[in-house]
Amino acid sequence: MQRILVIEDDIDIQDILKNHLTDAGYEVVIADDGVAGIAKFDDTISLVLLDIMLPKIDGYGVCEVIRQKSQVPIIMLTALSDEENQLKGFEQQIDDYIPKPFSPKILLCKIAAILRRGGIENKHQSLLIYKELSMDIEGFHLYHKGSEVVLTSKEFALLRLMLENQGKVFTRQMLLDRLWDDDAFVEDRIVDSHIKNIRKKLDADYIETIRGVGYRIDKEH
Repeated sequence: MQRILVIEDDIDIQDILKNHLTDAGYEVVIADDGVAGIAKFDDTISLVLLDIMLPKIDGYGVCEVIRQKSQVPIIMLTALSDEENQLKGFEQQIDDYIPKPFSPKILLCKIAAILRRGGIENKHQSLLIYKELSMDIEGFHLYHKGSEVVLTSKEFALLRLMLENQGKVFTRQMLLDRLWDDDAFVEDRIVDSHIKNIRKKLDADYIETIRGVGYRIDKEH
């Protein structure tokens, strides 16, 4: 069952959303403010319905935090219907912006369309292609110029993360938090070692060093 996180402080709207979403077959998670919304977000959430005017942290702040770790679909559902706020939302990579009052039936149609589109995209993401690299995620294979390159599980995970986030700069700490979160005693230089090994095995420098900041793989144009 797909789970939808509703971050909304208006109890009446919470009830409306919960009733319609439950009837449509979704599991609903409710958060009353921005801090609670961030705390309740995890990898099991399929889509987020997000108000802007929230206590503690507003919707833009919540969106920014979520986008740092996930590309989960986000629909802003808010009374702020002006162009400036809509543009600000889309600049933060939301998927849709629906002004209040809204039609629950139309909202359900938009949710279904976004989730359906996401399902199609996810099917294609089992194969990542970048320049002369081809990564088979499900089969745990990496090919460079047609020849297979054998990586360790951590090297594979590191390269996959960067290929899935082209153009994004990762600091050492960000990579440690994502890939070594179960090891509290690992030193940050282990990231450098893994990237050095990847470069050596590929005999190519797809991973760019951003001096004083971290690493990134440039977006392919």
